[in-house]
Amino acid sequence: MTGRGTRHVLAVCACTVAVLLGTSPGTAAAQGAAHTAQGAAHTTGPGSYRYWAFWEGEQSGGAWSYATKGPSVLRPEDGAVLGFRFALSEDSKDASKPRGDASFDAACARTEAQKDRKRIAISIDFGTAADASGGDTPPKARTACAQVAEDASAAEALADVAKPLRYNSDALLCAIDGYPDRGCGEQVSGSGKSGSDKGDGPSKDAPSGEDGADQGDGGLGPVTGIAAAVAAFAVLAFAAVRQTRRRR
Repeated sequence: MTGRGTRHVLAVCACTVAVLLGTSPGTAAAQGAAHTAQGAAHTTGPGSYRYWAFWEGEQSGGAWSYATKGPSVLRPEDGAVLGFRFALSEDSKDASKPRGDASFDAACARTEAQKDRKRIAISIDFGTAADASGGDTPPKARTACAQVAEDASAAEALADVAKPLRYNSDALLCAIDGYPDRGCGEQVSGSGKSGSDKGDGPSKDAPSGEDGADQGDGGLGPVTGIAAAVAAFAVLAFAAVRQTRRRR
């Protein structure tokens, strides 16, 4: 096999890795890193996860965009609008958005600007009864204005208006304002659509953390997939090189 042939085989290997990851070769690593940083739960089988999805909104209200960075990493600018929604979702593609339109002016009109501080509008949607676990009654959605240091993260802004917050050992946001009081990113059987899933608890395969808090996969699904794909690539690449040496 010529050098050109070897490169062809390696290209096929790369495509195989992309198929294993469920994405294109050029975006596999980028998507894996983005989802890992976000810390959102992802399915490893039928069903969905119950977790807090993190969103960025427009200053004037209206459209929401799924955040590409986690709350502890993102450092919003003064006037930013952030949204948090607790719901059942399979992944970021079908995650439920905060209900209603949140605007910076509506949330922060009564909060006077201060030097060396920034104001962040935060919308918190605790979801519906269908999203809740074990018959919990979700609190009413609310909007608040956080006023924090200029270099504060989104997580610090959220903590300013919605304590207590609860995280698991993988830094996945589990509870806002104490809701829910248990569980964290647990997998639930069903259709994976918010409001239609009838599952009322974590799956039997979901691992449990301390104090019985169900942690699901802790948002590590993409990492596991990437590791498996890299291993497959290494095996295929080794076979290609070995075949080339035999034919020389």
